[in-house]
Amino acid sequence: MKTVIDWHTYFMSLAHLSALRSKDPNTGVGAVIVDNVNRIVSIGYNGMPRGCDDSLFPWDREGSFLETKYAYVVHAELNAILNAPRSVQDCSLYVSLFPCNECAKAIIQSGIKKIYYESDKYADADNTIASKRMLIAAGVDLIQLDYTLDVKITKNTK
Repeated sequence: MKTVIDWHTYFMSLAHLSALRSKDPNTGVGAVIVDNVNRIVSIGYNGMPRGCDDSLFPWDREGSFLETKYAYVVHAELNAILNAPRSVQDCSLYVSLFPCNECAKAIIQSGIKKIYYESDKYADADNTIASKRMLIAAGVDLIQLDYTLDVKITKNTK
């Protein structure tokens, strides 16, 4: 019998695949926005804003603010929201890493109602705590998927 993956596995796999587009050497994050009938509305990954050459901006995590990626990178969730061709009201978001407080604001304002996330490695960080406070207060459902996807990409060498 053929194995068919469930929707959560499918969409989180797409988030992981999207994360492979990120040039961030430390944390590649992918996000997929899905409507209530399992249609993909938008996909995003963390990267520089459109028109900003990735090679001209820093990817460092430490140093002065202007010498780090934090001043420049658009997070996967925000990229998915900004690149959506239609409203994401009442949609669900699949994301490989729990959203920060800045992304939480955009998620709430855009009307996304559910977040399916995998990693919560920054759970004790102030920006994640603030994010959860806002998302819970706004009535956004937070669902941690309790598995790790093992997606392997092989390059055709022929």
